Amino acid sequence: MPEQPFVLPEFYLPYPARLNPHLDRARTHSKAWARELDMIDVPQHGTVIWTERDLDSHDYALLCAYTHPDAGADELDLITDWYVWVFYFDDHFLELYKRTGDIDSARTYLDRLELFMPAEGEITAAPENPVERGLADLWQRTVPQRTAGWRRRFAASTKALLDESLWELANINEGRLANPIEYVEMRRKVGGAPWSANLVEHSVHAEVPDAIAASRPMEVLRDCFADSVHLRNDLFSYQREVQDEGELSNGVLVFEKFLGLPTQQAADAVNDLITSRLHQFEHTALTEVPALFDEHCVDAAARAATFAYVKGLQDWQAGGHEWHLRSSRYMNEGAPAGHDGFGTSAARIFASVLATAPQRLRAYGSAPFSAAGVPQPSLELPLPLRLSPHLAEARARNVDWARQQGFLDGVVWDERKLRAADLPLCAAGILPDAAADALDVTSDWLTWRTYADDYYPLVFGATRDLAGAKTANRRLAAFMPVDGLPMPTPATALETGLADLWPRTPAERRPAVRRAVETMTSSWLWELANQAHNRIPDPIDYVGMRRRTFGADLTMTLSRGRAIPPELQRTRPVQTLENAAADVAALANDLYSYRKEIQYEGELHNAVLVVRNFLDCTEERAAEVVTDLVHARLAEFEHAAATELPALYRDEATEELLQGFVQELRDWLAGIVHWHENSARYTEPDLNYHPAAAVPVFGGPTGLGTSALRISALLPVAP
Repeated sequence: MPEQPFVLPEFYLPYPARLNPHLDRARTHSKAWARELDMIDVPQHGTVIWTERDLDSHDYALLCAYTHPDAGADELDLITDWYVWVFYFDDHFLELYKRTGDIDSARTYLDRLELFMPAEGEITAAPENPVERGLADLWQRTVPQRTAGWRRRFAASTKALLDESLWELANINEGRLANPIEYVEMRRKVGGAPWSANLVEHSVHAEVPDAIAASRPMEVLRDCFADSVHLRNDLFSYQREVQDEGELSNGVLVFEKFLGLPTQQAADAVNDLITSRLHQFEHTALTEVPALFDEHCVDAAARAATFAYVKGLQDWQAGGHEWHLRSSRYMNEGAPAGHDGFGTSAARIFASVLATAPQRLRAYGSAPFSAAGVPQPSLELPLPLRLSPHLAEARARNVDWARQQGFLDGVVWDERKLRAADLPLCAAGILPDAAADALDVTSDWLTWRTYADDYYPLVFGATRDLAGAKTANRRLAAFMPVDGLPMPTPATALETGLADLWPRTPAERRPAVRRAVETMTSSWLWELANQAHNRIPDPIDYVGMRRRTFGADLTMTLSRGRAIPPELQRTRPVQTLENAAADVAALANDLYSYRKEIQYEGELHNAVLVVRNFLDCTEERAAEVVTDLVHARLAEFEHAAATELPALYRDEATEELLQGFVQELRDWLAGIVHWHENSARYTEPDLNYHPAAAVPVFGGPTGLGTSALRISALLPVAP
């Protein structure tokens, strides 16, 4: 065995590992089941995937006994069979397709697997290999016991686990290493932890209610669980995957190359990210889930089921770590196995909490209004710009419109602040071919969105009034009716502007625009809560939420000339293009607005600050990392457009539609970046200018607030 490439770091281990008493029975059962399905010592296309010794040494029954400590004997047998199957699939796919690079045969192979996991109805296809036979058997033994909602979620996560193997294979064939954002998002799918989370629900007989299953808190819990499981696996499997198999899908390798770190430091950084994700898991479970219950009137039984699921995820984390320490499948030399009784486990938990306390406390240690020394960026992105010929007229009409809505009363904005922002310039870039009236509508929407972005921290952040912000969100929804209901009387300039914009928005776009506005304003509640706690976000949570707080969906919807059919919208290439473009724009905004937000507004939601806190580095280094991320995400965008999107071309009409979609996104990016480079919103004169009516209340260079009288004038009045 070659020398280990790095010393395993000290992990954050907040939960005790417990062992299921039915382990021996599960071992015997799973081996007999695997042998019956020809997984052991039976060649597949001339290659033996597993010998009996392989199966024994990997000990998947031990994994399941640790990760499902409270499962009954029959349930543990079933869960163990699922894990034997998924690991066999992984090795089967490796030997037959990853090592050969045969992507066409791999695609055919994966397409057939969907036949053996119908969300509804019976399996009608005949299985032809151990993977298909195993999936058919397990599906029939599992899904009849679960609700339709669970079956849909499990089918989707299983399909993602299988299909995204093609992403890994394509990267191997191209010698392409993912950037950190892409890697984490794709690893969730190909790594299978969301699939494991579904099996946790099954194991503890406690399904998450459908009403909250797709909510932000439950998504965050699932994603934190997935990221922690996968990144932990990357540390233990680095030697086998990177050095033996030539694998590129490993978080340590991604950190090595992207951050330019030695292997040991990259491993330590990955471990810090695991710790951050577990801290986020705990924060969400304690602060967001109880509020979610109240918001959706979840009854006591469903609350208990949800917390049983949360506890099941914690058990999986602890047990998965213990198994990695013991399985011969992984690099674990010199790492102490920790299941030595309650006293040892308690001591280990205490030591790990103590060791990671500085990282946890650092997230709450930001000093508002600190001096920010990073200069304005020069991104030099290769994005050809086209500007609408109607820009000059749109600027004049936009000022008149903003005045009519009440935006220019000198509290949030006055005319000088509006002209400095120059939102029609952004509209002219993202919609270069729009008619004059369409450009006016988009200019006014961008003005409303930017005014709202300044309004929320001023009115609700200064007073820590989260309840008031929720009320404002509910009222805004009434000014976006999609069912023909009349609007109420506007009580604020924000409501007045939305009431004017809604009838001017094309009817076919209104449902998408409403969803985008509600997603954006809901995400601002997350920002307000973090501000109230003085908490710098976890980096992965920040990236996902930044797309929402930036309003990427809203501005993309406004700039889109044609609708993408749902079956194409859901595909990975289309999602990749939209997410990568959103990250380029949002991270570029963070670079341009860093000084404004950190020094002048006391903000915590900026990628430079988030990276600086996570890496514990200088702001200059953090800005370099964010700049590199902007370029990496743009490169990923172009890669997806050139190599992944053509797989969706079914005919000339589809090809034309998707190529037009890519061009619209390029215009969108070019217009947004050009606006940041030329708008005065982030320049020194505008940063030091305050509307005459504004009275600072904080101790920073300008402050966020106004007098109590001025703030109360901005609040909505109940009808």
